[in-house]
Formats: sequence, C-alpha cells, structure tokens
Amino acid sequence: MASTAAGKQRIPKVAKVKNKAPAEVQITAEQLLREAKERELELLPPPPKQKITDAEELNDYKLKKRKGFEDNIRKNRTVISNWIKYAQWEESLKEVQRARSIYERALDVDHRNITLWLKYAEMEMKNRQVNHARNIWDRAITILPRVNQFWYKYTYMEEMLGNIAGCRQVFERWMEWEPEEQAWHSYINFELRYKEVDKSRSIYEKFVMVHPEVKNWIKYAHFEEKHGYIALARKVFERAVEFFGEDHISENLYVAFARFEEKQKEFERVRVIYKYALDRIPKQQAQELFKNYTVFEKRFGDRRGIEDVIVSKRRFQYEEEVKANPHNYDAWFDYLRLVESDTDADTVREVYERAIANTPPIQEKRHWRRYIYLWINYALYEELEVKDPERTRQVYQACLELIPHKKFTFAKIWLLYGQFEIRQKNLQNARRGLGTAIGKCPKNKLFKGYIELELQLREFDRCRKLYEKYLEFSPENCTTWIKFAELETILGDTERARAIFELAIGQPRLDMPEVLWKSYIDFEIEQEEYDNTRGLYKRLLQRTQHVKVWISFGQFELSIDSDDRIQRCRQIYEEANKSMQGCEEKEERLMLLESWRDFEDEFGSLANKERVQKLLPEKVKKRRKITAEDGSDAGWEEYYDYIFPEDAANLPNLKLLAMAKMWKKQQKQEDEEEQEEEEDEDDDEGQQVPQGKEAEESPEPEEQGPAAQREQPEKEYDDRDDDAESSSSSDSESDGGPRQDDKTEQTKADTENH
Repeated sequence: MASTAAGKQRIPKVAKVKNKAPAEVQITAEQLLREAKERELELLPPPPKQKITDAEELNDYKLKKRKGFEDNIRKNRTVISNWIKYAQWEESLKEVQRARSIYERALDVDHRNITLWLKYAEMEMKNRQVNHARNIWDRAITILPRVNQFWYKYTYMEEMLGNIAGCRQVFERWMEWEPEEQAWHSYINFELRYKEVDKSRSIYEKFVMVHPEVKNWIKYAHFEEKHGYIALARKVFERAVEFFGEDHISENLYVAFARFEEKQKEFERVRVIYKYALDRIPKQQAQELFKNYTVFEKRFGDRRGIEDVIVSKRRFQYEEEVKANPHNYDAWFDYLRLVESDTDADTVREVYERAIANTPPIQEKRHWRRYIYLWINYALYEELEVKDPERTRQVYQACLELIPHKKFTFAKIWLLYGQFEIRQKNLQNARRGLGTAIGKCPKNKLFKGYIELELQLREFDRCRKLYEKYLEFSPENCTTWIKFAELETILGDTERARAIFELAIGQPRLDMPEVLWKSYIDFEIEQEEYDNTRGLYKRLLQRTQHVKVWISFGQFELSIDSDDRIQRCRQIYEEANKSMQGCEEKEERLMLLESWRDFEDEFGSLANKERVQKLLPEKVKKRRKITAEDGSDAGWEEYYDYIFPEDAANLPNLKLLAMAKMWKKQQKQEDEEEQEEEEDEDDDEGQQVPQGKEAEESPEPEEQGPAAQREQPEKEYDDRDDDAESSSSSDSESDGGPRQDDKTEQTKADTENH
C-alpha cells in the first residue's frame, strides 16, 4: 500500500471559473509591450565610473580585468572573440608582449581562424614590429595557402616597405599555388608599376596556361597591343586560334581578333577572319559575329561584300534548319533558291544531291508530295540554267527509278519527262516513257496527258488507240467517252461517234450519266437527227422520270422549226403531268407546271392558259411533330405543302374546306342583315349583340376558284386536325355512317335553323 501510494502522482486541482463574463477593462498584448518599453524594465543601469588615482589602484584594476578575461576564456576556450578582446585590451595598455602571448595561446586553440591571424598581424604592424609581422604572415600563408587575403596583405606590406624583391618573391610563392585570375592580375599590375614589361609578359604566358580561357588570351593580346608590340599581339591571337582549335571555338576570340586587325587597317585580314569563323561556328553561336561582320562590310566594304554577308548569314540559317530536320523540304526549297541565285553550278548540284538524298521514310504518297518537287526543280535547273540535257535525262530517270510505282506514282514526273524528250526532238523516247508509265501505273492524268500530246502531233490513230486503252482502264468515266466521241465528230466520222455514245450509255456503271446523255442528245441535235433525238429522250425517260428531262424534251420540240411543234410540246407536257401525278416530290411537279404555264403564256390560247392555271396547286402552311435523336418529343415545326386539284387523295378534304368557307360567308351576310334591322328598330335601346355573334370566328377570305388559288395568301393547317378529320371521315364511311354529301346537307339545315 505504501509503494502504491508513493507511486501515485498528485494532480493539481484546476480552479473553476464561476464568472465567465468578459472583464470590464480589457488588456491587450500590445498594451503590455508598450508599458514594458516605457518603463524599460529590462535595461540595467550603467555601472558607476571608477577613477584611478595611483599605481596600486591601477594594478588592482588590471588584475580584476585580467581575472575576468581569464575566467571567460576558461569557461569557453573556443570563443575566439574573447581571446581577441583580451589581446586588444592588453594592446591598449601597451602590453605588446602580453598581447602577443595571448594571440599565440589563441592560435594553439584554433590555428585555422582567419580573423585571428589578421588581428595578430595588424597588431604587429601597428606597433612597427616588421619582422614579427613578416613572421606571422609567413606562418599564415604556410598554414592556410588558399586564403588570398593573407597573400594580398603580405604583398601590400612588403611593397609599402619598399621591399620590391621580397614582394616579388611572395608573389612567386603565391603563383605556385595557381590562384584565381585576380591574383595573377595583381602580380602583373605590380610588375607594370615598376615598368617590368618583360616580366609581365612571362607572367601572362604562365597565366594563359593556368587559366586557358578566351578572355585571358584576349587580355594578353591587348596587353601587347597597348605596349606597342603589334606583331606579338597578332601572334598571341594566332596562337589562341590554334590553341582552341575547332572543338572549343568561340566567336568572342574572332571578334576581338577582327577588331584588332581593323584598328591596324588590315581590312582583307578582317574579311578573311570573319569568313573563316563563319564557316566553322554554328549559327546559333555566331549572332554577334554576324552582326560585327555586317557592320564592318557596311563601313569598309562594297555592295558585293554586303550581299555576301547577307547571303552567308542566310546560308548558315538554312544549314542549321536542314541539319535539325533533314526532311523539312520547305527549308530545302528556300536554301536551294538562295544557292541558285548566288553560287556556281557545282555548289547548287551539291545542295540538290544532299536534298534528294533525304527520301521520305514512309512509302505513302502524302509524304512524297513535297519531296518529288525537289527532283522536278533539279531537272528544270539542269535543263534551263545549266543547259545540260544529258544530266537532265539522268535526273528524270533516277527519279522514276526511285518512286515505288507499285504503290503509287506521280503522273507529273512522267509527263514532264515526255515533254522534255519532245523538246530534245526525241519523240521515240517520249512515247516509250509514257507507254511505260501507262503499262506500270495507269492513271487518268497520264492518259489525258499522253492523248493531248498525240493530238498536238496530229497522230489521230494513236489517239484512238489511247482512248480505247483509257476506256478499258476506266469504262465508267463519262468524260472520256464524251472526249472520244468529240474527237470522232471533229474528224467527221459521225457513225463512229454515234457508236461510241451507244457503247457509253450501255455501260452498267457511269460516274456522270446525265452529262453523257446530254452530250449524246446535243450531238444528235447538231447533226439535225431529230428522230434520233426523240428516240434518245424516250429511252432516257424509260430510265428516269426526272422533271428536267421532261422540260428539256419539251424545249427541244419547241426549238424545232416545224408546224406541229407547239402541239408536240403541249403533248409532252401533258404526258409529263400524267406520269408525275403519283410523284412524291411535289416541288418537281410544281416546276413542271410552272414551265408549262410559261409555255402557254407565250404560245397557248386563253382556254389552255385557264386549263393549266387550274392544275396549279395551292401552297399551304402545315405543322408536324419533331422527334429528337434520343426519341423524345422536340416540339412542332412549320413547313409548306402543295395541294394539287387533281390529287384524288386530297379531293374530300378540299370539298369539305370549300363548303366550310361557303357556310362562313353565308353566316356573315345573315348576321350583317339582322344587325342592320335591329339597329333600325331599336335606336333608343342602343346597340345589341346579335344572336349567334358569340359563335362567330375570325372571317375567312372569300372562296376562290382553283384558277386563283395560286394568288391566295398562304393558309395554315395543322396536321393533327387533318389527320383527325381524315380518320373520322374514313371511320364513319366504313361503319355505314352518313356520306360527305349528307354531312353537307346537314350543315345547310343547321344554318337555316340558326
């Protein structure tokens, strides 16, 4: 129990705050700090001043201070500031020997402390103890040779004492450690102060070997130039160029070299230096070099020199671009354009050979489209600029061998090669090349180019053979059939042209059949074979019932100079209208009727005009439901529809619509009459609303005949109502309910009762 009681810890009781309301006077941390500052509680009063009157009091004071310093040192020997304060206090009492002893004791504690050595040496120098100071500096630079401050202080002291030889000896000891650049410059400046140029030169020789940097070589050369040794300065620059070579080349060296030669009026040397540097330094590292070269040429060069600078700069830019991306063919084009305008043929050939050597890595035509123009430009350059046809032929042949013709080809190359051989009056090679192209990789462009070439040579038999090969290759190409037939027409062989057209329209698949039929019809019209033309139109109408074919047929009949042309044209319009009654495209049917109306307006009688006018539809506005892509209801949209009088499906709705309009008109007239009678009888009672006025709707426009329906304003219908009407009418008829006429009679009876 005792151990348990002893092991327990007593927890102090926390006082419970009963009143947790805020105090009346609030004190902030800022107020506490301000009061402490005002009262200055932490500041101790200064110690009282002590006046020493005799030697005994002085000895007591010294003993007390020394005891304090020794106590501080004994407490923490590593705090060098205590040692320094102690030594400085002894020095202030002119106790140099004691101060020296304190510094030596401190050095035993930390001999690598720089401040300690500096204070020790400064004390000896203040007290003019030169040999002691030399001893201290010598010990310091021996122990810490990498501390430059010791060397600077030591050499400065020797120079101030006039010990030039000793100072030089210290510098020599320092240079053996190969210090930083500033130390070498201090040594050089020291020798220059005493006119020792040769010794300064020898120091520079060692300096540029220890610190082989471009700026140090330039300083060395400027040193020689400053002292009038021009040849030696030039030799320094030349040695620097050889020293750095092409692996560590720098533009700053060449810029300084060129400026040096420019000061000596050696302009040719300057130009050579700039060109030599530009040929070897990469473009991104030679910006300053280009700038200085341009300024030099503007100041001392002629126009040709300035152009050479600009061209050289552009050449470097393009060289860097093509090195970075050899497949950047646009950069090659710009580079070749620059080279062609300024250099000789051999250089241009070399650049072309480098460009065409960069074959696209993927055998896809889209990657070869830009590349192939390098070959084209190369061949054109050899032919037009160099005037070397044999080399041009070699370029074309090499290009054609390079292209993978089994995967794709370029008709442009084949055609250019053929045209080149023709310009060289070598027709056999041109035909052989184009024939090889058609055999290896037939293309539409190749056939067209070859046929055009033979046409210019007036070789029509060859053109026929080429057209036959072309149509065997691409029988669905309507343009080829038409061109072939036109060739036979030009040659006067109409039967052959007609046979070609017959073969063409008999093909199972054509890319533009309407163009082919039109060309065939135009051909028969030009030959004035009107019966054949009618037969073609009828054959075409058996294949298609397009409205434009009917209109074209009618215009053809109208254009023939004959007595019955109007009747034939009208008959065609009637046949077209009958055939298109079941057509779902109401706009095409309307186009036919409008064309027929224009024809009747020009050539028909009044009865024919009225007849066509009655056939014109009525344009109505309707609404239909829209369904979104996800199947949801997207609302309603308005559209225009055409109601034709001849359309049997719409006749019941039209008749009902006409009856409703008539009933509305009668109702309006009767209401107006009743209203006038009541106004005459009851003038005093005021105006009353006539019976049935409540059921009146907005007045409808008067009914018009079918002939004037085109001029009516558009009416709006709702497909929902039309569908409901049609469904209700069909249901009533199917169930044996009243017919449409019975409904109309019932409506009239209700009107009379009303």
